[in-house]
Amino acid sequence: MDTAKIEEVAFNILKQAVIYLPDDVRQALKKAYAEETETGKIQLKAILDNIELAEKSQAPVCQDTGTIIFYVKAGDKAKNLGKVEEALIKATKKATAEVPLRPNAVNPFTGKNSGDNTGRNIPFVNWEITSGSDIEMTVMTKGGGSENVCMGGMLVPGEGIRGLKKFVVDTVIKAGAQPCPPTILGIAIGGGADISMKLAKKTLLKPLTEHNPDPEIAALEKEIYEAANMTGIGPMGLGGKTTVLGVHVDFAFRHPASFPAAVAFNCWASRRASALIKADDTVEYLTRKLKG
Repeated sequence: MDTAKIEEVAFNILKQAVIYLPDDVRQALKKAYAEETETGKIQLKAILDNIELAEKSQAPVCQDTGTIIFYVKAGDKAKNLGKVEEALIKATKKATAEVPLRPNAVNPFTGKNSGDNTGRNIPFVNWEITSGSDIEMTVMTKGGGSENVCMGGMLVPGEGIRGLKKFVVDTVIKAGAQPCPPTILGIAIGGGADISMKLAKKTLLKPLTEHNPDPEIAALEKEIYEAANMTGIGPMGLGGKTTVLGVHVDFAFRHPASFPAAVAFNCWASRRASALIKADDTVEYLTRKLKG
C-alpha cells in the first residue's frame, strides 16, 4: 500500500471533517430546529446558517478545528503499516497549512504551540487490527469546549445502572453551555478508568441513526437522551428542548470491586470523516463521496 496514497486520503478526510458535517448530524439539527421555539430556535438557525456558509466558502465549520484523532482499522495483511503514522503526521501538517486548520497542539510543560497540530502523541492514533489487506481510516477533530467537560468516574458497584444514569445527568447539568450544545453523548462503563473513556469517545463516531443492537442498552440510550433533554439547557445553553442530539452507550466487563464510567461530549459540530483504502490503492470515501 502506497504511503503517499495514505497521506493523500488522510488529508482529504481531514478537510472533509472540518468543513462538512455528516448528514446524520445535519438532519438531527434540522429536526431540532423544527421542534424548538423562541431562543433555542434562533440559536439553531444560526448554527444551520453557519453550516451552509462553511460549505459555500470551503472554510471550517468552527474556528476551533480541535485536537486531531485518527482511528485506523488495518487489515493484518496490509503493507507499510509501520509508515502509516508518519503519513498521518504529514497529512496533518499539510491540512493545517492548506485548509487551513487552527494550530491546536501545545506542549503542556512549556506552553509552546508547535504551529502545525503535531507533537508528542498528537495526532493521536487508535489502532484496530482486522483480517484482510484494506485500511479504513476515520478522523475526528475534537473541539476543546466539548473535551473540557468529558468526565470519568468510579461509581459504587452496588448502585449499578441507576447510579450511571445519575452520573450522566449530573455531568450534563454541570457541563451546561460549555460544550456548545446541542451535544452528542458517548457513554461507557466497565473495563477500567482509561478503557471506559476510550470506549465512550469511540462511540462518538457512530451515526446518530445507529442505536445499540442490544435492546436493553438501546432503551437505556433513549432514557438518558430524554432525561438530558429535560434539563432545559438547550441550544448553546440558552434554554430549550434540545440539549443533546443523541446518546451512544458501550461497555466492557468490569472488576467485581470497580464500576468505571465515562461520559464523552461532542459539540453540535460533531466532525468526523472516513475512507477505505484497498490493497490496490483504490479509495472509497465513506462519509462524503469523492473519487478515489
